[in-house]
Amino acid sequence: MNYIDWIVLFGTLISIVSYGVYKTRGSQTIQGYLKGDNSMKWWMIGVSIMATQASAITFLSTPGQAIEDGMRFIQFYFGLPLAMVIISVTMVPIYYRLKVYTAYEYLESRFDLKTRTLAAILFLILRGLSAGITLYAPAIVLSTILGWNIFATTSLIGLFVIVYTVSGGTKAVSITQRQQMTIIMSGMFLAGFVAYSMLPESLSFGETLSLAGELGKFNIVNVLPSDIEQNLPEGVATVGELSLFQKVNLILSDRYNIWTGLIASTFLFLSYFGTDQSQVSRYLGGKSIRESRMGLIFNGLLKIPMQFLILFIGVLVYVFFLFNQPPVFHNTSLYQRAMQTSSQTELVALEQEYKNVLDQKEVSTKRLVKAIENEDELVKKSARAEVLAYQQQEKEIRDKVKASIAKAVPGSKTQDRDYIFLNFVLTYLPHGIIGLLLAVMFSAAMSSMASELNALASTTTVDIYKRSFNADATDKHYVKASRSFTLMWALLAMVFAMLAGFAENLIQFVNIVGSLFYGTILGIFLCAFYVKRVHGTAVFWAALLAEAVVLYCYLFTDLAFLLYNIIGCMLVVVVSLIVQGFIKKEITT
Repeated sequence: MNYIDWIVLFGTLISIVSYGVYKTRGSQTIQGYLKGDNSMKWWMIGVSIMATQASAITFLSTPGQAIEDGMRFIQFYFGLPLAMVIISVTMVPIYYRLKVYTAYEYLESRFDLKTRTLAAILFLILRGLSAGITLYAPAIVLSTILGWNIFATTSLIGLFVIVYTVSGGTKAVSITQRQQMTIIMSGMFLAGFVAYSMLPESLSFGETLSLAGELGKFNIVNVLPSDIEQNLPEGVATVGELSLFQKVNLILSDRYNIWTGLIASTFLFLSYFGTDQSQVSRYLGGKSIRESRMGLIFNGLLKIPMQFLILFIGVLVYVFFLFNQPPVFHNTSLYQRAMQTSSQTELVALEQEYKNVLDQKEVSTKRLVKAIENEDELVKKSARAEVLAYQQQEKEIRDKVKASIAKAVPGSKTQDRDYIFLNFVLTYLPHGIIGLLLAVMFSAAMSSMASELNALASTTTVDIYKRSFNADATDKHYVKASRSFTLMWALLAMVFAMLAGFAENLIQFVNIVGSLFYGTILGIFLCAFYVKRVHGTAVFWAALLAEAVVLYCYLFTDLAFLLYNIIGCMLVVVVSLIVQGFIKKEITT
């Protein structure tokens, strides 16, 4: 980076923070601070919802997901439009009719205080952890660029968010998100254009798509796991020989396919957008039910194309690296630390072996491109097999490098998928654009974290502090309390980001954390909305059992994490009906 990049980056961030503070100065009522005076129009709601969901993790981690795993992650969002319709029809009118500040207020009127408090606590744990992950993503970016300690970079970014979120509350979050989404979308379109322009001139757009498709990167819809042929059970030669039970078992253990996308992710999105205060607060600030519904539908229609674009940029970067050698390990600062140890000799040898494989792979890639141009199926098949074989050798060498780094730097995170796109930006893009794309990542992080902190503060103030500790204070007191809780959660998120290491790819990890709690929370709300015969005590105990089962599945089974949402939700509904039956029998006898 040079001075132009720094000017673009910090000029953008400081402008956003200053604008948010200026436009929302003087918020003194709890209505204004937590709901933004119900002044948001539908397009502002839609943008705010998208900006809340699209954190820096989205732009830092998703292209790396596509580079290593192809486009199949897009299936994760297939249930989103359906969830938006259900929420718009069923949940939004209830929230508006009750004039609630948080989603969990409704639970007390429907059930009791303990059920409301349990749902609020589950949300606080979930969103508190997620806020730390959201902050961690841009912190590792700045740490990589500057060579600073993660403590320093986390503190710097956290301070930016604290300034305008504590000052202006919900309104400040919503106002700044408009500018942030403009920067985000323009920056990602530009990244896609630049990535394509850097491919070999002889490679047309159609040939680029064909090349990526031949190498398995356009696996957009998968009925069965995309790598099923490489993971057939012992004694099974072809997919056709699998029994129905074996096919179902493979689907259930696969994270991304059409079934988890349409069914399991619908449950996740129903819970996220319908019961998560970070999203509910976005549309509770709407001018009317109609504006809120339109904002939700707008998000449902636009989110999938947006994710497709980001994944497609990852595919373009993948094709770029077929003709340009990527580093053997993408976290360059950690790699340099390992090179200062006794593992240097081993790493140098592995890097040379890696370069030799890449040279051979490039020759086979050019042969594959020629076969695509000539429509020579026989050569195409053999060249594709060669490229895939070299890719497997690459992976094996990279695994050895990671093992060597883990030995050289104990406790280090050797999953470097989150650094792939960052390295591409810093190494190959022109100055100015580097600063803009980093501003995209930071803007997304600030936007998402600000929404999370605002939701955490709202829930803590309304559902815990005001309801159970201080019910008769003035509006001014609750605004001060909300600001204090915002600061408290920001500091906790910063501590979590500083101390935690995330072994998973970040975009997956944040969804795994959500899936651990969203199913149970959704089950509570579904009972509240639709199962009128069930009362608070039954739902409370059912929710505790469901959460215990979900945590067991995560710790001790190989189930795909999206299925946790179905398991948690269905257990709450079914067990609460059973428990309610026993309670009625006891009362009768």
